[in-house]
Amino acid sequence: MTFSDLVEMIEELSTEEKQEIQLLLHQYLREERREQMYENFLSAQAEQERGELKYSANIDELKRSMEE
Repeated sequence: MTFSDLVEMIEELSTEEKQEIQLLLHQYLREERREQMYENFLSAQAEQERGELKYSANIDELKRSMEE
C-alpha cells in the first residue's frame, strides 16, 4: 500500500472516523516527542557524567556552541 492509497482510503471514511484518526495521530506524535525528549535527557545526562556538558550564561558563547 502506498501513501497515496492510504490518503484515498482516509478520504472515503466518515467524518467521525477521520476525527478518530486525527486523535490517534495527535497521540502518536505526542508520544514520539516525549520519547525524543527522554532520549535527549539521557544523552545530556551521559555528557554531564563524562564532563562534556558545557554551561554558559553568555548568549554569544551559547550561539557559538550550537554552531559547533
